[in-house]
Amino acid sequence: MAQSNKASKRRLRTSYFSSIISISLVLFMLGLMGLLVLNAKQLSNYVKENIGISVVLKDNVKEVDIRRLQKILDASSFVKSTKFIDKETAAKDLQKDLGEDFISFLGYNPLLATIDVKLYADYANPESIAKIEKNLSKYDAIQEIYYQKSLVHLVNENVKKISLILLAFSGLLFLISVTLINNTIRLSIYSHRMLIKTMQLVGATRGFIRRPFIGKSFWHGILGAIIANLLLSGVIYLSQRELREVITFENVEILGLLFILITLIGIVITWISTFLAVNKFLRIDTRHLY
Repeated sequence: MAQSNKASKRRLRTSYFSSIISISLVLFMLGLMGLLVLNAKQLSNYVKENIGISVVLKDNVKEVDIRRLQKILDASSFVKSTKFIDKETAAKDLQKDLGEDFISFLGYNPLLATIDVKLYADYANPESIAKIEKNLSKYDAIQEIYYQKSLVHLVNENVKKISLILLAFSGLLFLISVTLINNTIRLSIYSHRMLIKTMQLVGATRGFIRRPFIGKSFWHGILGAIIANLLLSGVIYLSQRELREVITFENVEILGLLFILITLIGIVITWISTFLAVNKFLRIDTRHLY
C-alpha cells in the first residue's frame, strides 16, 4: 500500500512537472513572437537605412567645395550619415573586387569621387528619394545621383508583405498556444477524473471540487510564466551582445509590459482551461469515465 502511494505521488509530481514545462515552453514561444513584433519596426528600419545613394562628384572639384557639400548633406533632415570616397580609394576597392589592375590597362583612373549617403528609414522609399535626387541636382559639384531603384522598390514592398505575414503568424501562434496549453491542462485533469467524480458522489459541491485544481493551475501558470520570462531574458541578453546593431531592447517599460503580459496569459489560459476541464468531468456520466 505504501509503495502504491509513493508511486501515485511520483506520477503526480511528474504530471505537474511536465505540465509546468509544457506551459513555460508555449509561453516562451509566444514571448519570442512578442519580441519579434516589438522589433519589427527596428528591423525594417535597419534594412532600409542600409540602402544608400551615391552622390557622384564632377572631376576636379575642389576639396573645399566637397567638404562644404558634405556638411550640407550632414545637416539635411533626411541624411543619417555620409562618407566621402576619393578617386584613389574607389579605384583600390574596385581593383580588389575585380582582382585586376584596370588602371594599368587603361592608363588612367576613370572613376570619380563620391559621397555615399545613408538615408533615414522614413526617406528610404522611391518617392522620397526621387525628391531628394531633384533637390541635389541643383548643386554644381554633383555630376549625378546613383541608387538602385529596383532594390529600393523591392525592399519597401517586401517590408510591407513581411509585416502582414508577421501579424497573421502572431495571431495563429496565439491560437496554437492557447490550444496547446488547454490540451496540457485537460490531460492533467483527466488523470484526476476518478477523484473528481468520487468527491462529487460523496456530496462535495462543484465549487469545492474546482477550488484545489484552479489553485494549482494558478501556480502552474505563474511558474510557467517565470520560466518563460527567464528564457526570454536570456534571449534578450544574447541578442544585445551579438546583434546590437540590428536589435535593441532599450525600452525597459515595453519589456516589462511584455513580461507582465506573458504572466497574465499563463494565468488566465490555465485558469480557464482548468475550469472548463473540471466542469466537463463534473457533468460526465460515471459510465463514460473509463
